[in-house]
Amino acid sequence: RLYTEKFNSFSSILQGTLDLRIPPAGFYFWADIGGSDTEFAKTLFQQAHVTLLPGSFLGRESGGINPGANHVRIALVASLAECNEAAHRIAQQIRNSL
Repeated sequence: RLYTEKFNSFSSILQGTLDLRIPPAGFYFWADIGGSDTEFAKTLFQQAHVTLLPGSFLGRESGGINPGANHVRIALVASLAECNEAAHRIAQQIRNSL
């Protein structure tokens, strides 16, 4: 129930700035950020003090393709209030970079 609440709240805050789909199972959002996942994660950490994981760190390259590239994994392990604060920071950072 708590994860469902976090997923719903987090995704509603980021609606229109980051394409998120609530997963049918699991504890993470995977988001296609349409560019370098490592640069996105680095900038977000430096500018907004939010930590998430570049998808390319979790994927293994096969045939010259890393399926995690250009994606980030967002774990909603903090409290609901902290997750909401992080969502607002992510949204603001995305708006600032447009």
